[in-house]
Formats: sequence, C-alpha cells, structure tokens
Amino acid sequence: MASYDLIVIGGGPAGYVGAIRAAQLGKKVACVEKERAGGTCLNWGCIPTKALLKNAELYHTLKHHGDDFGLSFDNLSYDWEKVVKRSRNVSDKLAGGIEFLFKKNKVDYIRGVGGLAANGKVEVIDADGKSELLTTENVLVATGCVSRELPFLPFDGEKVIGSREAMNLPKQPKSITIIGAGAIGIEFAYFFNAYGTEVTVVEMLDHVLPIEDNDVSDTLKKSLTKQGIKVLTGTKTTSADTSGESVKLTVEPAEGGDSQVIESETVLVAIGIAPVLPNNSEQIKLERGFIDTDERYQTSVPNVYAAGDITGPPWLAHTGSYEAVQAVEGLFVPGHEPKQVGTFPACTYCHPEVASVGLTEQACKEQGLDYTVGKFPFAASGRALAVADSEGFVKMIFDKKYGEILGAHMIGGGATELIAEVALAMNLEATAEEIEATIHAHPTLAEAVHEATGDAYGHAIHI
Repeated sequence: MASYDLIVIGGGPAGYVGAIRAAQLGKKVACVEKERAGGTCLNWGCIPTKALLKNAELYHTLKHHGDDFGLSFDNLSYDWEKVVKRSRNVSDKLAGGIEFLFKKNKVDYIRGVGGLAANGKVEVIDADGKSELLTTENVLVATGCVSRELPFLPFDGEKVIGSREAMNLPKQPKSITIIGAGAIGIEFAYFFNAYGTEVTVVEMLDHVLPIEDNDVSDTLKKSLTKQGIKVLTGTKTTSADTSGESVKLTVEPAEGGDSQVIESETVLVAIGIAPVLPNNSEQIKLERGFIDTDERYQTSVPNVYAAGDITGPPWLAHTGSYEAVQAVEGLFVPGHEPKQVGTFPACTYCHPEVASVGLTEQACKEQGLDYTVGKFPFAASGRALAVADSEGFVKMIFDKKYGEILGAHMIGGGATELIAEVALAMNLEATAEEIEATIHAHPTLAEAVHEATGDAYGHAIHI
C-alpha cells in the first residue's frame, strides 16, 4: 500500500497547483483526478472557452470591420468542426503540460475517483471499478464544481445543456436561449452570436454581470444589444416545455407581470455551479453545500484540508490556486501563517472584455465611504483608436482623503490584461498619487489607468 505526505483529490487549478507546491517542498505527493489533469478549468472551462472566444472575435472582426482596415474578402466562411477542434487541441496541449509538470516534480498522478476512507487513507476507484487504498498523512480536497441545473429543466446534453456541452457542440444551433447573465452566460452569448446564432439572454437580476459595477454592466448590455443579442434583465424563467424539437421557455418579469414564451433550438443553463463532494465525505462540515474550512484551510476532519471552488465563492481558478498554495505552505512550511483570499481580479472574456478588482461604486455607497471616481474612455486613447478597438472605459475609485485605491472597473479591449496593474497596486497599498507618478508607456492601453486616476482628482490631460 502506497504512503504519502499529502494526497490531493482533484487535479484542477487548486489541486494540481497544491500538489506541485507540496512536491517542491520535498514532500511525497499524489494527485488523484477522475478525468484529466487540469480539471474542469483547463479541459472544459477557462482555457477552451478562451480559444473559442478568440476564434469568434477574429471572425466577427473580419466580417464586420474588415473594411475599416482596408481588407476585403470573398465568401468569408468558417468550419464549425475546426473551430471546436482547435479549442480541444489547446486544452489537450495544456493538460499534457500539467502531466509533464507532475513528472518533473515527482508527483504521482493517479487516474480515478478519489474518496475519503478511515484511518488516514484515501480510496481510489479506477475506470474499471477497481478500488485501491492509499495511506497519507494529509488530504487536500480540491474536487471543484459542476454546472447547476434548474429543477424543471434538467440537462439532456442536446437541447438543454450546461457550459461543458456548449463548448463541444457537434453542430452550431440556429437559436439558443441562455439562462443566466454571469460570466459564463455572457461569454457564450458573445461566442454564438458572433457566428450568427440567434441569441437570447435571460437574467433574473437587473443587470448583466450582476456582481460588476453598474456602469460597466449597463455599457456591456448596450454593446451586446448592438451586436444583435436580445438581453432580458429583471426576468425569471418559470417553466419549460422540451417535448418538441425545440425548447419553449416561459419567462416573466422578476417583479411580476405578463409572461411570454421564448422558443429556441437549444437552451444553455448558466445559473451557477454546484459542489462536487468526494466520496465518503459525510463527516465533513458543510456551509450552504460547500466545504467549510478554518483559517488554515482545514475542514472539520483533522488533517483533511480543502481549497478552490469546493469551498465556495469566489469561484475563480486563480483564487483556487492561491488557496491551495496557502493551505500547503501552512502544512509544510514552519511558521507560515496561511492567508485568506483578499483582493482579487475578476475577468469576463466577451468583447468588449470586462475586468474588475476591489469595490464597486454601489458597494462604496452602501458602506458609506467617502470616495472619488475617475473615468477615462478608450475613445480618447491613441492606442485604442489605432487598433480600432475604442469601445469602453477605465473607472478608478479612490478614498477621497488618502487616495487609497478602493476599486477599478474596466470594459474594453485588453481589459483582462490591464487589471493586473491595479491588483498589484492594491496589494502594495499604492495610492492615486503613486499611480500618477508612475510613467506609463505611450501609446498603450495602460495609459487609461493613469488618466482615469488623474480624472479622479481633476488632473487628467486627455479628456
């Protein structure tokens, strides 16, 4: 029977990162993954969707804006099968890279379903149903989540799908209704619309991307509508009829009112995620269905730890990786006090892109903070105009008295790359004065951060 210092159950962004970090610290480690290294994020989430979205952006640009660049095309077309295949190839390449990193760091990579067993053991059930017991001093649970279903609209993999099926459809749907306007719903709305699918988005709350700043959400809704996407906010889905060749959804205003029926070939349910608990985890304390952990990421069971999506929000790959490293270093680095997730960036990869960090303006108001806001439109950015991508803005929020950065909110091309500057600045406790004192290269999109900061204090030059 194999024995380890740490067994990680789950090979996604929390699991594989935690396993590799523990191995770097000289520990004997195994990572148990039921499908393939990289987990949902790398194989069925973050990575393949970004490959699909790049394809969509390129096709949309060539079709609708080629003339702006002096380019013309005869019979511009696409091959749906190749579009999907490219995204799968990207995922396969990166999954292979994780497997290489396991070998490099001497992590035992075990394919199977991992579960807890008594007396410091982990049970692994392989694809053939064969069970094996492994002995370990510690366990890190990083089993992640799956798409959540509506009770009256279960997935069938064809007409009613989750995000996993959406990125691997053998045939492009002529029409699709997307329930949920969070990051997943909006990204797929952009993707399908770019290729000509008739797209309707239904969101129960008043804004698309409800957790984002209202200015950003409102601007995005206008942009998506202009692109041809029908967006119904403040609207809830009450029932569904899947008996025919299409799906008929009955929706009505969230605050009450007349209902209407939306008919489409396919429905994508993107209303959130549900936890995937490991086998035999009944003794672990849960909080709203997710694993509850203490300040050292330990569960209610001694020597069993948890990190990533399985522990609850924020459900982001990068925060899961951070948590796993903190948990592992708390275990194996003498004197290390694990940190909890604090300030973190969030990104949505539609077009225009959306990115944020810190407090929204509405949160600042709710907390009664004395703040000031600066905005800079990409329409005034030389770089944005040069690359013909000038939609959107950067919005910076500062504490009025001391210039502390309270939040940053961006919508536009490159926003998901720009947000790292502000996240780093917040982590280093930089102030508005220090951002303004930092020379930003010209011409770059990053100048928008500098200008928005200046605008908050009446110093902006280019607006």
